[in-house]
Amino acid sequence: MTLYTQEFGPANASTIVFLHGGGVGGWMWRPQIAALKDEYHLLVPDLPEHGHSSEVKPCTLQNAAEQVAELIRTRAHGERAHVVGLSLGAQTTIELLSQSPELIDHAIATGPLMRPLPGIGMANLMAKMYWPFRNTTWLVKWNMQGLGVPAEYFEDFRKDTAALTIDGFVRMTLANGNNHVPPNLQAVTVSTLLLVGEKELKIMKESVRDLLAAMPSAKGYLVSGAIHNWSMQLPDLFTQTVRAWITGQTLPDALVALP
Repeated sequence: MTLYTQEFGPANASTIVFLHGGGVGGWMWRPQIAALKDEYHLLVPDLPEHGHSSEVKPCTLQNAAEQVAELIRTRAHGERAHVVGLSLGAQTTIELLSQSPELIDHAIATGPLMRPLPGIGMANLMAKMYWPFRNTTWLVKWNMQGLGVPAEYFEDFRKDTAALTIDGFVRMTLANGNNHVPPNLQAVTVSTLLLVGEKELKIMKESVRDLLAAMPSAKGYLVSGAIHNWSMQLPDLFTQTVRAWITGQTLPDALVALP
């Protein structure tokens, strides 16, 4: 099976692939779709075991990257694309750079977690405790608040939460939180922008530093005032950043050198 993918934009424009975070779907990119669909050819998939791709299994970074690579080969203009990923989508972008860098023109990975989270080995136990309550209104709203998802996306978020299986949830959790920097990134020459929000956890900033040490072609910045999910918190700034990076223009002033 192939990934469910929304498609927008002119037939002769260069392609941007947007890769969403864990537990949500391609709907999280609506602000960027609205802003860019008249300029660029956009491919917005639901990643394995997420949203409308719930039957595409398993949710691993390797499988996600392989699926996105096939999407680029078959549907991107010129069989190449700019790839933009956040969180799980950022980790998928890094894996794609490791597997198939020849398919990517420019890459943006924001909030990539490349170190194992403390306690990740208890993912199965956490899932069993969480599962009976996962789709209750209060917990959905609490999760949305923690992730910085605006209230207007409640039904989208709740629907995707309900559709995820417990096994898929465990696989998603491990794909999100049990990662290491791929060993072959030194050879990657794709222009890659690595970003982390100023308000993100220390481990996220350390992950970006790890990637910068492994990727000579990458540049890293801190996004002033931003949370992890800043594509929805600061959508205009996010869109400006995407435009600037893929066109070689000056990045917005809100992006500062990672200390």
